[in-house]
Amino acid sequence: MKFTLRIWRQDNAKGPGAFVSHGIDGISGDLSFLEMLDLLNEQLTGRGETPVAFDSDCREGVCGMCSLVINGRPHGPNALTTTCQLYMRHFRDGEEITVEPWRARAFPVLKDLVVDRAAFDRILEAGGYVTVHSGPKPDPNSMPVEPAIAEEALDAATCIGCGACVAACPNGAAMLFTAAKVSHLSLLPQGQPERYTRVVKMVEQMEKEGFGGCTNLGECEAACPKGISIKFIGRMNRDYFRAVLKEPIDRRGPMNAQ
Repeated sequence: MKFTLRIWRQDNAKGPGAFVSHGIDGISGDLSFLEMLDLLNEQLTGRGETPVAFDSDCREGVCGMCSLVINGRPHGPNALTTTCQLYMRHFRDGEEITVEPWRARAFPVLKDLVVDRAAFDRILEAGGYVTVHSGPKPDPNSMPVEPAIAEEALDAATCIGCGACVAACPNGAAMLFTAAKVSHLSLLPQGQPERYTRVVKMVEQMEKEGFGGCTNLGECEAACPKGISIKFIGRMNRDYFRAVLKEPIDRRGPMNAQ
């Protein structure tokens, strides 16, 4: 198979960028999109040209590193699929494919197709954890969880933090990511002590990072490779408004509350 790759090239975070066309031939339909980019980089290196910078790690659809907008869609044309699990047989022979990085103010481009997603890390640092003591742990069966609640928590916990929701949202909102991280903890007994301080801290950090606001367009859910539902945004909003309007919040956390 032969393709023309129209790839965004940008030397650094402050420099200008532009699309550059690269031709590639002899591609097997069984290669993943990232493996195809590996071959392109081998050819570019062999010609003394600069290879294309892009993120990847596990290449098993788990880590969330593969962050490419392919033909205008985060992770490409297939639903519930990460870029690393997208295969070249899903494209037409001879097709021109446009490849660009996530586009969001909170995800500045570092080089070519690589963006800085440290904003997600700071949201998690703000409250995406539970407080546990270092002594003996209770028997797991001492805190029963309803199967339906456990399943819902697991649905939220499947978020891999790739940022496709942000890239797909016309507003550049991070509501689906934040809601998933808030919800999978708030649904379980271990997450109850910090339930309301957590949601306030994480939402406030999300806003500080410069993400846009949610207008319920649903693009985030459609682009999510794990199919996380926007119902978690509603759950997070309910907890947030209860925390702000009804529950007194000690910003130092529950361990310091009087």
